[in-house]
Amino acid sequence: MAEYHAQNKAKLISETRRRFEAEYVTDKPDKYDPRDVERLQQDDNWVESYLLWRHSIVDETLKMLDESFQWRKEMSVNDLTESSIPRWLLEIGGIYLHGYDKEGNKLFWIRVKYHVKDHKTMLDKKKLIAFWLERYAKRENGKPVTVMFDLSETGINSIDMDFVRFIINCFKVYYPKYLSKMVIFDMPWIMNAAFKIVKSWLGPEAVSLLKFTSKNEVQDYVSVEYLPPHMGGTDPFKYSYPPLVDDDFQTPLCENGPIASEDEASSKEDLESDGKETLETVSNEEQTALLKKINLTEHTSKAEENEKADSKMKAFKKPLSVFKGPLLHISPAEELYFGSTESGEKKTLIVLTNVTKNIVAFKVRTTAPEKYRVKPSNSSCDPGASVDIVVSPHGGLTVSAQDRFLIMAAEMEQSSGTGPAELTQFWKEVPRNKVMEHRLRCHIVESCKPTTLTLKDNAFNMSDKTSEDLYLQLNRLLESNRKLEDQVQRCIWFQQLLLSLTMLLLAFVISFFYLLYS
Repeated sequence: MAEYHAQNKAKLISETRRRFEAEYVTDKPDKYDPRDVERLQQDDNWVESYLLWRHSIVDETLKMLDESFQWRKEMSVNDLTESSIPRWLLEIGGIYLHGYDKEGNKLFWIRVKYHVKDHKTMLDKKKLIAFWLERYAKRENGKPVTVMFDLSETGINSIDMDFVRFIINCFKVYYPKYLSKMVIFDMPWIMNAAFKIVKSWLGPEAVSLLKFTSKNEVQDYVSVEYLPPHMGGTDPFKYSYPPLVDDDFQTPLCENGPIASEDEASSKEDLESDGKETLETVSNEEQTALLKKINLTEHTSKAEENEKADSKMKAFKKPLSVFKGPLLHISPAEELYFGSTESGEKKTLIVLTNVTKNIVAFKVRTTAPEKYRVKPSNSSCDPGASVDIVVSPHGGLTVSAQDRFLIMAAEMEQSSGTGPAELTQFWKEVPRNKVMEHRLRCHIVESCKPTTLTLKDNAFNMSDKTSEDLYLQLNRLLESNRKLEDQVQRCIWFQQLLLSLTMLLLAFVISFFYLLYS
């Protein structure tokens, strides 16, 4: 069954590529950015995202690709950089990426109070949205975001339905499958009519993607550690520019060894755990030193120990999947699986394999540096060799789906040293465009066996299908609800007209009495 599904998917991807080239690209080669056309021929995941969004109907997928690619060229999406955006827009902090929701989705913040409707700056604001989404898409490749519409301290001058429609269209056409939900925070009553239009665009089923919240409800979707104080959170983050807000990755706790401040009992306990698990990352000399230090009072037979270690290693080391990067192959490809407290397996393993002819320096960063030990977190890998990185929660802290790990890698010259001082200097000097980056999420399972992957994949497929159905409603109802928007605009215009007439009448009355008694 799985083989048939894979063959059918490959067939649809091939047909989509062939027909798009023949029916859309051949006649008008200048219609699209050639980089997008080339990527379409090489990136299976990109083609699949459009196919899934159109329920694997190739004709509908081709129309969506045509619209999306035209937009990408008009906006020069592939060339958008910091210098493409006016500095004042980046400094004001109205749009940025920071933090995660409770499902582990990245938060895309839109601080509406900083937005004032102005046709002169509209294009720049749209480019800023495209810049952040493209930046995220290149790094995360298909992982959804949660849009945080922060409407606190917002007035009627910030209502801009064209801008809201553009944001919705970004997720509907230009970046399919990237929207998890939209959290609307602290919406003023004066904006009720405006968001009725947004609801009508989404349709009755897709309204479930909109989450209207106050300070109490918003914590149902985002934990306090990623909420600012005005939302009832404890996040000390303050937006500033430059530099650009990055992905919240920091150097992990206990880099390349135990924490110096730990007490002797804690260190002994960790060493005992390391000795019992007999990981391959520990050399024979290190194992001997560990066994001498921990003074085990009871010994089991060597046969029992070896059998237990082999059994553990089979479950612990078995790769779930492999990400094939230009410098390193990384296993697992997307998620680190940690056992629960009941399962007893607290550690997990990242396996790096150097696929180049040069030494590759690597380092590991995380969004929760206080939670994890990473050994080694800053080292190098010889050509053709593999390195095992052991990741373990520190001090009984709980693994969270919001936590992320970042693997950074770059090729070193043959003459370069690989000691701590040389690596520190190397990372200071290496150009950003020479660094390979790959991100991993965290996941907790009852057992370290990868059998849960089947259930998880099914869950994702169900979620994707539901989201696709919801967004199809958006496409069908967009045009039919323009009348409702017009009615709201007419109401606003009528209110303004009535206010103007009232002021004129008041001025007339004042003038009449002034002339009467003068």
